[in-house]
Amino acid sequence: MNRTMSTKEGMATADEEITDIIVQRVPYWDPPAVKPLETSELVEWSLYRALIGEFTASLILVYVSIATVIGYKFQSSGADERCTGVGYLGVAWSFGATVSVLVYSTSGVSGGHINPAVSFALFVAGKVSLVRAVLYVAAQCLGAICGVGVVKGIMKHPYDSFGGGANSVTEGYSLGAALGAETFGTFVLVYTVFSATDPKRTARDAFVPLVAALPIGLAVFVVHLATIPITGTGINPARSLGAAVLYNQHKTWKQHWIFWVGPFTGAALAAFYHKIVLRDIAVVKEALRGSFKRTSSTA
Repeated sequence: MNRTMSTKEGMATADEEITDIIVQRVPYWDPPAVKPLETSELVEWSLYRALIGEFTASLILVYVSIATVIGYKFQSSGADERCTGVGYLGVAWSFGATVSVLVYSTSGVSGGHINPAVSFALFVAGKVSLVRAVLYVAAQCLGAICGVGVVKGIMKHPYDSFGGGANSVTEGYSLGAALGAETFGTFVLVYTVFSATDPKRTARDAFVPLVAALPIGLAVFVVHLATIPITGTGINPARSLGAAVLYNQHKTWKQHWIFWVGPFTGAALAAFYHKIVLRDIAVVKEALRGSFKRTSSTA
């Protein structure tokens, strides 16, 4: 009898310890906001290593994705081969899976931005300095141009014949519709980036093996599914610029502004939404409470 009771007590103690481990929350803190005009990092090797990482990742992303786009169009160009190739679903997977792999691979070096809109959003949120954001954008754009150059060198005839992977507004859609699609698509992506990398979420769900690269890649995938029929999906100004530079057609340049204004607008909206609504809600409540008090005292 005593042996049975001691065994049960031991099991209860073990269960309590397991429960304590499960419900334990890891403390977290938000890093202080970066000074917008901070320039001290210009003398640090880590910045230039990060720039090399962003350049390389952008080159790989654009090479893989644009090659997939051109290859799909080339394979399905025949009248009897409409079902040949990866299709829109495969193109979307190409972008999303490649982004997921590259974010996972470069996050420890540069943060894994691989997108000027993401770098801009993190600058707006006070997470990177203006100097780092500008240099990241330059590295990303240069990497994208080189990536498209590799595609054109390997697939020259299909590249010239099938649009060069350049973004443009599909016939039947207005410029406003295309701008809205790019804005909202980038909002979804950047919203996911902030949510997946939020230190509060990481601490709260420390017992869950959350990999930020996976939801970010899935966000790119689903946005491509929704937006490919409208604009070919930009949501990454570097990707759009690289294709435009190498393809170099009047229509592409005429509509190119959409693929900068839309992503940057969506990125800024996502940054403000995350910071003001999701994270600083207490500040908003305090401001509202103060406005109510002023209103009641005036009445």
